Parts: sequence; C-alpha cells; structure tokens
Amino acid sequence: MISIPYLVCSILSFIPAIVCHEACHGFAAYKLGDPTAKRAGRLSFNPLKHIDPFGTVIMPLLLMAMNMPVFGYAKPVPYNPAYFKDPRKGDLIVGLAGPAANLVLAIVGAVVFTAVSLVLPVNVLAQNDFFYYFYAMFLPMFSLINLYLMFFNLLPIPPLDGSSIFAFFLPKKYLPTYYKVQRYAFPIFMIAVILVPYVLHFNPIGIYLDVTAGNVFDLLFSFGG
Repeated sequence: MISIPYLVCSILSFIPAIVCHEACHGFAAYKLGDPTAKRAGRLSFNPLKHIDPFGTVIMPLLLMAMNMPVFGYAKPVPYNPAYFKDPRKGDLIVGLAGPAANLVLAIVGAVVFTAVSLVLPVNVLAQNDFFYYFYAMFLPMFSLINLYLMFFNLLPIPPLDGSSIFAFFLPKKYLPTYYKVQRYAFPIFMIAVILVPYVLHFNPIGIYLDVTAGNVFDLLFSFGG
C-alpha cells in the first residue's frame, strides 16, 4: 500500500520535473527564434499548461501501483523548426533542453541533500517529521524522478526527445521514412511498457532506467548521507 508521505513526495517531485522539462523545450525554441511555444502559452511554469491526462496522471499512478519506476510525460511543447537558421541543429538543441533541465534539477537535489547531511546529523533531522521526510524521502526521490524522466525521454522513440537527437544523426534520405514511422511508434511503445513486464515477466525499461538513472543517482548521492 502506498503511504501518504510517499505519494506526496512523488507528486511534489514529478510535477516540477515535467513542468521544467517542457518549459525549457519552449524557452530553447524561443531563443532560437521560434515564437510558437510562446504563442501557445507554454513558456510557463504553471503545471496546468503542460499536463497530459494519461502521461502526467494516469501512467505515473499505474507505475507507482505496480512498484515500477515512476516516470511519464507532459503535452509536447509545440515548435516549428522552420524558424531555426539550421533546422536540424535547432531541433537537436530543443530536444536536449528538456533532459538537460532534469539533469540540473537532479544535481540540485543531490547538492541540497549533501549540504543538509553535512550540517545536520540524521538523529537531529529525525526529531522533526517534516525535515526528516524532506531530507530522507523528498530530496532523493526528487533527484531520482528527474533522472528517470531525463533518461526515459532520451529514448529514440517519438515523441520523446531522443527522437530529435536520433534524427539529427540520421542521413537525410531516411528522414521521410522515419517521420512516417513516428506516428505509430509511441502508442506501440506505451503498450509495451505496460504489458511486457506482466506478460513476459521482463521489464526492459526498468532495467534501462536502473542502469542509467540508477547509477547516476548513486554517484550524485555518494557524497552525502
């Protein structure tokens, strides 16, 4: 059964992670000369501007209930590469902006965790429930969820950010075929994410996130505690 502190910390970690992720996509595109995201009201840190009913609410809750890594996605920020001086390079920069934001947030969480551990011993933190949960549960979860979101979005599957990165290195002659495949790839991928672990008792996404996000998390939090 999911505890209330765990649920609260998960929500307070996940919402800022996806909001900053999407807003940074928009800001990157805007700085490259594309006003599309600004016109759509997506250069905002208001969660309501970015929430996707399935990706932001239903899927994370399902994964949480199944004891799987909590990750998800928000509504993709609209942008038009035609505004960029170099569309392929601009697409790459915009694609990397979201994961980069999550990496920065994960590092911030680890730095705060380490600073607190150096200033206050655990036995002092344990005397106050709020500060204990903030230190022992929220900060590690905040960093880990940001790392999950970062590495999940780096998968080269549309509309995840990794597809923009993958397209940058793909020869131009293959791009039309790749863009045609995009419209079908993500629904199939999401079905696989939910069904494969239960049908085959094998969770490739969980393994991938453990190897990537898990190891980076261990490195970031090796200086505190």
